[in-house]
Amino acid sequence: MLSGIKQKAIVGKDGKIELSTIELPAGTVVEVIILVEPPIEEDETTYLLKSEANKKHLLKAMENVEQGNLIYVDLDEYEKITI
Repeated sequence: MLSGIKQKAIVGKDGKIELSTIELPAGTVVEVIILVEPPIEEDETTYLLKSEANKKHLLKAMENVEQGNLIYVDLDEYEKITI
């Protein structure tokens, strides 16, 4: 009869994966199947909110937008000035 042990592991240097279990005695024959979790995609806002400094700037910018504190820039005019 087959039994299973489920563990999470992180691929280390040179692609090495280490698993430790006290449930299996030395010499036990096992078959290993590796299931790879898909990477978790983060949106830009979540990424920026991880840093305390970025979080402060982002929240201040959102506050400015809500209060109407905006600066409008005509990019065509700006480009003429900077070229």
